[in-house]
Amino acid sequence: MSRPLSDHDRRKQISVRGLAGVENVSDLKTNFNRHLHFTLVKDRNVATKRDYYFALANTVRDHLVGRWIRTQQHYYEKDPKRVYYLSLEFYMGRTLQNTMVNLAMENACDEATYQLGLDMEELEEMEEDAGLGNGGLGRLAACFLDSMATLGLAAYGYGIRYEFGIFNQKIVNGWQVEEADDWLRYGNPWEKARPEYMRPVHFYGRTEHHPDGVKWVDTQVVLALPYDTPVPGYRNNVVNTMRLWSAKAPCEFNLKDFNIGGYIQAVLDRNLAENISRVLYPNDNFFEGKELRLKQEYFVVAATLQDIIRRFKASKFGSREIVRTDFSKLPEKVAIQLNDTHPAMAIPELMRVLVDEEKLQWEKAWDICVRTCAYTNHTVLPEALERWPVPLLQHLLPRHLEIIFEINRRHLERVASLYPGDVDRLRRMSLVEEGGQKRVNMAHLCIVGSHAVNGVARIHSDILKATVFKDFYEMDPHKFQNKTNGITPRRWLVMCNPGLAEVIAEKIGEEFIRDLDQLKKLEKFVNDEALIRDIAKVKQENKLKFSVHLEEHYKVKINPNSMFDIQVKRIHEYKRQLLNCLHIITYYNREYSSHLHMLQAAPGYHTAKMIIRLITAIGEVVNNDPVVGDRLKVIFLENYRVTLAEKAVPAADLSEQISTAGTEASGTGNMKFMLNGALTIGTMDGANVEMAEEAGERNLFIFGMRVEDVEAMDKKGYNASEYYNRIPELKQAMDQIAGGFFSPKQPDLFKDIVDMLMHHDRFKVFADYEDYIKCQEKVNALYKNPKEWTKKVIHNIAGSGKFSSDRTIAQYAREIWGVEPSLEKIPAPDDPQ
Repeated sequence: MSRPLSDHDRRKQISVRGLAGVENVSDLKTNFNRHLHFTLVKDRNVATKRDYYFALANTVRDHLVGRWIRTQQHYYEKDPKRVYYLSLEFYMGRTLQNTMVNLAMENACDEATYQLGLDMEELEEMEEDAGLGNGGLGRLAACFLDSMATLGLAAYGYGIRYEFGIFNQKIVNGWQVEEADDWLRYGNPWEKARPEYMRPVHFYGRTEHHPDGVKWVDTQVVLALPYDTPVPGYRNNVVNTMRLWSAKAPCEFNLKDFNIGGYIQAVLDRNLAENISRVLYPNDNFFEGKELRLKQEYFVVAATLQDIIRRFKASKFGSREIVRTDFSKLPEKVAIQLNDTHPAMAIPELMRVLVDEEKLQWEKAWDICVRTCAYTNHTVLPEALERWPVPLLQHLLPRHLEIIFEINRRHLERVASLYPGDVDRLRRMSLVEEGGQKRVNMAHLCIVGSHAVNGVARIHSDILKATVFKDFYEMDPHKFQNKTNGITPRRWLVMCNPGLAEVIAEKIGEEFIRDLDQLKKLEKFVNDEALIRDIAKVKQENKLKFSVHLEEHYKVKINPNSMFDIQVKRIHEYKRQLLNCLHIITYYNREYSSHLHMLQAAPGYHTAKMIIRLITAIGEVVNNDPVVGDRLKVIFLENYRVTLAEKAVPAADLSEQISTAGTEASGTGNMKFMLNGALTIGTMDGANVEMAEEAGERNLFIFGMRVEDVEAMDKKGYNASEYYNRIPELKQAMDQIAGGFFSPKQPDLFKDIVDMLMHHDRFKVFADYEDYIKCQEKVNALYKNPKEWTKKVIHNIAGSGKFSSDRTIAQYAREIWGVEPSLEKIPAPDDPQ
């Protein structure tokens, strides 16, 4: 019998990882040793694993730099329309392996490190995640950067270089504890500081109105220092830029009224300015109206717009002399996409620059602004919508508030002329909300100031037009579009699941990696015995690998033959982790089924923390019950992040997408699970609707109320106790939570959760309980028939092509930005030009 292959030998056989030519391997070893020498020559002569990681990262980075310079040169010469993606979050995860995948260097690097006596996977594990995002919105921005580069768009991601990203989560005695994510502690080999492009950003002060225009004076200045990270396209030699701004105090900060006693304090106070880029706000789908957050939002916008205008004025390569002064051409050369309302201040800031600094007439400036900007909405939850208090804006950005008032005056004039006498419509559509303290509705500002407004899944875009933005849709129907979200198949298939990528490539070739619609070709192999066997085998290997990881990191022994039933998402009542909890308790009470449940959560608000505590409490009971054994395990995935998702997603059998219909704008985790061979149990919400359409509804486990049912229930009223009294298993589960079965030392620990579910549950958990349990029974029955299960898996993979972010970005490009995507390669640096 042949010896089983080592991990290294197994990896070598995967063709999608690129070729390991002898010359490449030898060059890589030389460069690796050169970088290692430079690392060590400083002060040590013994290399640590981290030294080896940095040597490898710098070696790979060398291969980016030439392509990066050439790409930017190419843009200067061709002068294409540029796309600016503004986002307060970029949830990038790790960069090393993604770079090797996109440059086709993975096998060569693997071989080079192997010949040097190192294991590349161990080195990859040294890299810190760049956790500069909360979840869906930030990860979407990261996928979009990958697709924009792969489609050859002259695109830039602009955001903030947070010193501390999303917190590290520890579970201590069942409770969540947050600790700071000091991700830059050892340095970041992927970024390059660009102090020569430092920009001033102004705050506070007052406005002066003169005959020749308005001046904003007596401001406090903070400097924005850019850091550039290369973004490589997939094997096309394109390398775009993500530019993140860091806050710096100017040298003269606080030293104007210099006196000896004040000098030390003045230097210490520099921290106040530099706090702007200190930490990511860990709120997902929740608005917290803090001054520091508004400062962050304006900081990224003001610095970015200066950059955009500098680049627009001087387009010749390497030259900063001004060649363009006619701003009417701006919309032909610049597209600005606002990722949610967080960068909404771009609209008044662009107006300020055009009117106050460039001296354009208001009407002309406004036309340019609207044709340049576009807005993506990410949520319909009222508590998530940004509404900034007028006094805060007045204090922090007085000129911008004046501009917003003027935008509103003209906007309401137009509304009044189109709908004479309709005062209620004026009130509803105003950018300024009256009543109590005045607030600026940032979504309304974005709609009025943009030429395109989009939702992120068809059902979400329809809900926007029918409800939240109904008045705006009636007035300007041409503005409203849909752009269903997607994920990059490079990170979320080739990189995280090379075994599956290889099985697919053996059947249909490698083109699907840049054209995911080709997965449809798998449809004709759905009854192919060999494919069924190979797909099931890859899934089993991924589950085994993840089981080992869980044992090492969570000290839980699990049965890799059980069904891996996974719900990973930020904790929020609308995502209904509690419905999942009730299902787990019900199955525990029935004492059967072989399930491994994994859940994940994150911060801060009281209910979320209690939900986490309930999940860990259920785990303590279930996982220690000798009667259950290893047939049912509940694991809380601690410190979930991009890198853990890359391990969990390929191992999942069942994906939980169970939000109340009409609340999840799109979801993107759902797409990752679908592409990686899990089946979905879910409601008709977000992109689940389109997933069912693509794969066939019979190939998903769809349950629960539809949007219409939820609306009908809102009209007649939702009565939780009616379900509680009618459904014995629900009553039993609730009584166990309420009676201390899962918290014997503190019987009333979960009284707040029980009270919420019984008396003010906006998301109607009980209304979908019965159908959810029935649906889970269908899941169990099918799981016992592995062949039929795997056929459904193949239908799902074959139907997941639509959910590539390449398709999403091609639609943004053509339908919003007015640029044409291209799959052509540009010459590599070593090719003659």
